Amino acid sequence: MVIALCFMRICAIIPAYQAERNVGDVAREALRVEGLAGAVFVVDDGSSDRTAERARAAGATVLSHPENEGKGAALRTGMEFALAAGFDVAVTVDADGQHPPEEARRLIEADADPEALVLGIRDLVSAGAPRANQLSNRISNFFLSLFAGRPFADTQCGLRRYPLRTTLSLGARDEGYAFEAEILLRAVAAGVRVVEVPIRVIYPPEEERLTHFDSVRDPARIVRRVLTTLALTRGLRHVPAAPASRRPAAASALVAELDPHPSQPTAAPP
Repeated sequence: MVIALCFMRICAIIPAYQAERNVGDVAREALRVEGLAGAVFVVDDGSSDRTAERARAAGATVLSHPENEGKGAALRTGMEFALAAGFDVAVTVDADGQHPPEEARRLIEADADPEALVLGIRDLVSAGAPRANQLSNRISNFFLSLFAGRPFADTQCGLRRYPLRTTLSLGARDEGYAFEAEILLRAVAAGVRVVEVPIRVIYPPEEERLTHFDSVRDPARIVRRVLTTLALTRGLRHVPAAPASRRPAAASALVAELDPHPSQPTAAPP
């Protein structure tokens, strides 16, 4: 059953680093998703290849970091820009082609609450994910579920639906892959509804796979960030006041310069 998200501006944010091989196709397919036409933002996180060129040629709006800052920083830049441009909700999509476009639509339609944080849940075994990825995901799931006091089936999936204003108000600090875990814990502390939705993913053959995620180093960083977040949130009983946006003026300036023409609020019959 399709659930309508009425009167809500929805966009897609694609964080990308050295992703010239796939980012054009990912952006092009995202633009074909109902409700996302003209509302796909690729954040080029300091790439030295043709990531920005390929994304722009596909029709996406491109935001650029002069240097590589990390996935968390790229997501934050995209969210700040999207909020300043008038959007309410963002679906985040990885640039490696792992997420088919119809799965983004599945998250858009998954829940009618515009303030819900919606997580895509992968079946890594059936999808043929590398064993190292399966192991690191299980480790992250174990620790985040333990500390959050509720089970989470997939804490590392990059396909998510974020309520923009609420997410930015949570004040996540991490610049890298741990940003997504930190947001999840801060959302739990703030009482945000978290919804999990099974999705389909594609893992290409190993020789064609592009990833910047280190299955040993990055899970360890995620656990460290989780412990720091627990201290800051006093065991998920307190949400610290969010710091002022790092680049509010820059986000507003980008909106004026790029003029993304936000799409009209999505409305559909119940």
